[in-house]
Amino acid sequence: MLKKILIANRGEIACRVIRTARKLGYRTVAVYSDADAQAPHVSLADEAVCIGPAPAAESYLKGDVLLDACRRTGANAIHPGYGFLSENAAFAEACRNAGVIFIGPSPEAIRVMGDKAGAKAEMIKAGVPTAPGYLGANQDDEHLIGEAERLGFPLLVKAVSGGGGRGMRLVHHKEELPQAITSARREAQSAFGDGTLMLERLILNGRHIEIQVFADGHGNAVYIGERDCTAQRRRQKVIEESPSPVVSPEMRAAMGRDAVLAAQAIHYCGAGTIEYIVDQDLNYYFLEMNTRLQVEHPVTEMISGLDLVEWQLRVAAGQPLPLTQDQITLSGHAIEARLYTEDPYANFAPQTGRIAWWRPEQALYDGVRIDAGIREGGEVTPHYDPMVAKLIVHGRDRDDAIRRLIATLDDAPLLGLQHNARFLRDLVDHPRFREGSMTTTLIDQWQIDGEPLLQRPVASDTCWLIAAALHAVHHEGHATGLRAASVAAYDLPLQCADARRTLRVHHGCGDTYLVHPTPTAPATALRLISHDAATGWLRYELDGIQRRLRAVWVADTLHLVQDAAIFTFTEVSAWPDQGAGQDPSRGLAPVAGTVAQVLVKAGDKVTEGQALLSIEAMKMEMWLSAQAPGVVKAVYATPGEQVQAKTLLIDIELTKED
Repeated sequence: MLKKILIANRGEIACRVIRTARKLGYRTVAVYSDADAQAPHVSLADEAVCIGPAPAAESYLKGDVLLDACRRTGANAIHPGYGFLSENAAFAEACRNAGVIFIGPSPEAIRVMGDKAGAKAEMIKAGVPTAPGYLGANQDDEHLIGEAERLGFPLLVKAVSGGGGRGMRLVHHKEELPQAITSARREAQSAFGDGTLMLERLILNGRHIEIQVFADGHGNAVYIGERDCTAQRRRQKVIEESPSPVVSPEMRAAMGRDAVLAAQAIHYCGAGTIEYIVDQDLNYYFLEMNTRLQVEHPVTEMISGLDLVEWQLRVAAGQPLPLTQDQITLSGHAIEARLYTEDPYANFAPQTGRIAWWRPEQALYDGVRIDAGIREGGEVTPHYDPMVAKLIVHGRDRDDAIRRLIATLDDAPLLGLQHNARFLRDLVDHPRFREGSMTTTLIDQWQIDGEPLLQRPVASDTCWLIAAALHAVHHEGHATGLRAASVAAYDLPLQCADARRTLRVHHGCGDTYLVHPTPTAPATALRLISHDAATGWLRYELDGIQRRLRAVWVADTLHLVQDAAIFTFTEVSAWPDQGAGQDPSRGLAPVAGTVAQVLVKAGDKVTEGQALLSIEAMKMEMWLSAQAPGVVKAVYATPGEQVQAKTLLIDIELTKED
């Protein structure tokens, strides 16, 4: 019998579970690392326990500490969320041995499906179609290379444990294979404690489609539609939707039948997801089973009207499934966009820092849901996944849902650090997405080809005019001594990203400002009608038309939001930092994270573009490369060391190329 539930997770995951638990009348316990002491999930729960330092391996992945937190608080059940220990059979077994209910499948089921090679073998026995691959125990590099040549390229090197794209590498040519094996094995060992690998033939131009399954302890099992998770970058999902634009009712029934068959074959109980890869002819092949609730489960909830966490709690309490297969109905179309703190225009580099402004409640309308585990003023650290929120919309049809998602991305800006909102907006409006012809590798290919979608947006001329006028207002309200408010007209040097402009500003009559795009160009009249500091909405009039956009001041930096893009404007100092340029002799950490590999030592000669070391941060591996030829003078980093962004890691004495 469930009494009090400890949520062994963090962020939006923990918030999501706590809300449903409270709806059903259960008391909850949150756990948090030192880095998450002020996180929303901590204050949302009835009780909270600190479980250790920031690194997940020293906190959220310590099963004994979590069980001790249960003992101290009287919690008799653990909900693992998704990620961390949610698919850890040893932890599920430890819960069982401690008399704590693990809200998930049995350790035996997790163990079967947690070994991707073993799971694939089980599916072959059960008659579920699978893709060709190598599942053997021989893990020698030379043997793996031989098996890869037998399978042919391109292929995937995959960790047999875990999920979420960790320990997975796409290999196009034989020459890439040794590095892919080394990198995947190291990442898998670090993330899951198991570096065992498998090989799988890549289905070219494939789609990633998964089926939500649910089973109880009374022999009942159902599927609840499909989710299309094809829009991915580096094997990480960015957009999910339900239903899939390519799945017919007949195909859905066949995939659902096989998904239920897969769950029944291992005596599954609880929520699970059967993931398929679908080829161009719409043949589907089993990839893996995630023995947990998925990040993207809200799209299934939106079209079914069900609360899947509620189903999890009822099944864990020994109750039968609330509905039979015939009673499950699906309506409309739902899309989820993952808001990542990453820079999609700089190789999707993860970003850390303080959230200066985040007020998603202003974007909530009928059919809109935002799941987040962050708050304004909070810190995004390098220790965890870069996904900070999910924006989910439901519409009558797919076009309706796309339109609503675009509006939601516009209306829920996050300020203070780089993120992918504008990229998401452009992606769902791209012809390939609208026509339903995405593939799992298309975004990665776009990056190689220089697709305009992945080019950083630039501020419009209107944004520059507004920025100049608002800076003038800002100065008038905060006299600086450098410029008197009575000056009739003055030149205002502004910077936005790498662009600099000098505009001439003149305060005209009332709320009207005359702004010259350059000191010698004709003036444009811009009327500032109103500015709501709470919402950020600025209403202005230009060329006889009133419009609005969000304008938010953070200290002396102005943030303008236009079509989900964030443009920051600062006044250029009269005394610029002379050392602001990049020095190729100093190798600085590209992000905050953990040093994974160091490929050079003092005395080594390096060439321009040569890889020097890598840093793991937020489920990604980022490389530091030489910016010019030279000789390594000193290396200040060692594998496993935690470093901050811009930390000096390597000194290079520059030389001329021969």
